[in-house]
Amino acid sequence: MSLSVGVAILNWNGVEWLKAFLGNVVENSKNQAKVYVIDNASTDDSVQYIAKYFPEVIVLQNKFNSGYTGGYNFGMTLLEEEIVILLNSDVEVTPNWLDPIVREFNLDSNLDALQPRILNQRSKSQFEYAGAAGGFLDSWGYPFCRGRIFQHLEEDHGQYNDKCNVFWASGACLAVRRNAYLEIGGLDPLFFAHFEEIDLCWRIQRRGGKILYCPDSTVYHVGGGTLSNLNPKKTFYNFRNNLFVLFKNLPRNPLFVAIFLRLILDGMAGALFLIQGKPKHTMAVIKAHFSFYKHFNQLRERRKELKHLPALWPLKGVYQKSLVLDYFLLGKRKFEDLDQQKFT
Repeated sequence: MSLSVGVAILNWNGVEWLKAFLGNVVENSKNQAKVYVIDNASTDDSVQYIAKYFPEVIVLQNKFNSGYTGGYNFGMTLLEEEIVILLNSDVEVTPNWLDPIVREFNLDSNLDALQPRILNQRSKSQFEYAGAAGGFLDSWGYPFCRGRIFQHLEEDHGQYNDKCNVFWASGACLAVRRNAYLEIGGLDPLFFAHFEEIDLCWRIQRRGGKILYCPDSTVYHVGGGTLSNLNPKKTFYNFRNNLFVLFKNLPRNPLFVAIFLRLILDGMAGALFLIQGKPKHTMAVIKAHFSFYKHFNQLRERRKELKHLPALWPLKGVYQKSLVLDYFLLGKRKFEDLDQQKFT
């Protein structure tokens, strides 16, 4: 029996993205999934636009803007579908994009989360930054993807046409079992935005679930629809939330070494921003560290709350070497350049 599917698009003052892509999602999801828009208290005419042009789309109206995490947590309490796809509003889907996703969940009851192939909507032969062909972590907690290491993006030549288990699936298009999502507490509001899907997938793995990259489904992501890579606020969230996710989930033994090393490497990154003439990004790194210290007690409570989940390390999809050394010192720019024997 096929699983029920909902497509949930989070929106905040994004009527232009809805005009660009909502029709595409509705057209390519007919007879397969209900389409929802979770609106984070928009002040533009997003809700009116949906009501006028897409009355079949169900709007779930949040009372305030609670970010990516709070918005989806709000929506997930109202949805009833077994599989929910968290879809960014700046994503273009393709015909039959849902079939492979549903098939994989039907095939494996232990599969709890999945992402499709994510390509760049503005350059459709290129992988997109946020997810590419599935997400991984290195031994010090740096995230990367098949198809994207740091800022280097690969062209899609079919080199990642095989499905595989990954550490994390991208929040740009994240298909998840609703019961698993709710049982592990959903997305952590402490993150607000960025890295929240990595934290979610980490907890899913600790719970015993699998995360999969599904190449038979393809979507195109604009990226930077909410915050551009040039925005210091994005730098702030990326650096701070990377520390958050490590502190929450790493077992005690590697935790303090990893955090200490990351603080040093973050400082070096801040200095590099300064050399590059990006002082606002340097300040964002400094603010990220102070915010990490400020939230220390809350993070410690989060660790305690997760004691019922096994503190396993490494999990599936960990590269047991330093990506920083491989990339910056050894010049390894592509996933295939990395030591494939060092992946768990």
